[in-house]
Amino acid sequence: MEPAAGRGEQAAGDVVRWAVFCCALVPVVLVVYGTSLGGAAGAALGLLSVTAACRLLLRRSERGLRAETARGGRRR
Repeated sequence: MEPAAGRGEQAAGDVVRWAVFCCALVPVVLVVYGTSLGGAAGAALGLLSVTAACRLLLRRSERGLRAETARGGRRR
């Protein structure tokens, strides 16, 4: 694996880790500032679903990039 691809995968993993952290932090902050537990839970579920979809798309693009470079295609 070339070094640039490794850095990209690491950066994508960092983004996902921060997103998961925010999914846990945002509902706590909402409850502290007076939002109902139901509202905070709804926000948490919404953030979790968006994070899961983004993670899926990131992983899919990484697999596609690895397949393209393995075939000898050029990266743009």
